[in-house]
Amino acid sequence: MKADQFQAPDYYNLDDLLSDEHKMVRDAAREWVKREVSPIIEEAAQKAEFPKQIINGLAEIGAFGPYIPEEYGGAGLDQISYGLIMQEIERGDSGVRSTASVQSSLVMYPIFKYGTEEQKKKYLPKLASGEMMGCFGLTEPDHGSNPSGMTTTFKDNGDHYLLNGAKMWISNAPFADIAVVWAKNEEGRIYGLIVERGMEGFTTPETHNKWSLRASATGELVFNNVKVPKENLMPEKSGLGAPLGCLDSARYGIAWGAIGAAMDCYDTALRYAKEREQFGKPIASFQLQQKKLAEMITEITKAQLLAWRLGVMRNEGTATSAQISMAKRNNVEMAINIAREARQVLGGMGITGEYSIMRHSMNLESVITYEGTHDIHLLITGADITGIPAFQ
Repeated sequence: MKADQFQAPDYYNLDDLLSDEHKMVRDAAREWVKREVSPIIEEAAQKAEFPKQIINGLAEIGAFGPYIPEEYGGAGLDQISYGLIMQEIERGDSGVRSTASVQSSLVMYPIFKYGTEEQKKKYLPKLASGEMMGCFGLTEPDHGSNPSGMTTTFKDNGDHYLLNGAKMWISNAPFADIAVVWAKNEEGRIYGLIVERGMEGFTTPETHNKWSLRASATGELVFNNVKVPKENLMPEKSGLGAPLGCLDSARYGIAWGAIGAAMDCYDTALRYAKEREQFGKPIASFQLQQKKLAEMITEITKAQLLAWRLGVMRNEGTATSAQISMAKRNNVEMAINIAREARQVLGGMGITGEYSIMRHSMNLESVITYEGTHDIHLLITGADITGIPAFQ
């Protein structure tokens, strides 16, 4: 088992833009990843198993709802702290970051923003501590980029709602204790409902044979006449804007997380290039390898600045959905390109589990698709700058 020698690049001294609290939160997450994730993640990915033993550690470093107020069990941190935690976790593995992102932005966030006081008190402290894990049901087998076409529905049956339908590609589904599910009522209006494991007719079959996010548990949510108590409906916001607000938070976290994956690939390639000799000297001395490394650190630095500025705007409450969309698209594309270039620096060794690069590369193939595909995010930016939607 190789020691985790990761050293984070900071070419533009971005640490000077961070508060002492930001750096403390980040460094705690970094050390935890080195100690608890790096030693076990390659084996977990090879076995296609989510390492459940890390859930308590994720909770301890504040990865579950870091921006949720302390009165509900959260850490009460700001948006830059949230981003830095996601960066460090994804440096370890995108699948582990997905688990934390879903718990924070797609389960705790909607309950905090759209739920009742009773729902907040019942669920948020247990979700923050990792005692309870959640998932988010929006994507359907036939409705991915067009979630408004969803066919999952709920009907008023007197003292409860009757929920029917199915969701697909759901992170955490196989082991989640609760699911925040988006469905249409009889008038066609979208609402979020909290569905608990054990409710009759609710099943979560696992998705197998993935080549990506292998250390993350993915599954379906199937609802066959599930009786959902009326107090489990989140009443404070309805319509497609409700789940899209959650996706804004998740996409913001991904914009930071992707930087972590890119950093790890760059750091690995730089160290390898200095150590690997060909033609009597380190390959780092050759122009083509220096070109790769120089372009990697340039793109990482640009992405760091983009994420930091977006974090400032998130703290101020001024960041738009389109701005978040741009950062998600740009930073994930940056990361996947760096993973591919870094793999080439390592040559044949780059495809082995002895190094993290191929795992990152495979994981990022999912990250560039989920929470809005690369192409959809381009169209979101296009619609924002022209005023003309091109989705139809």
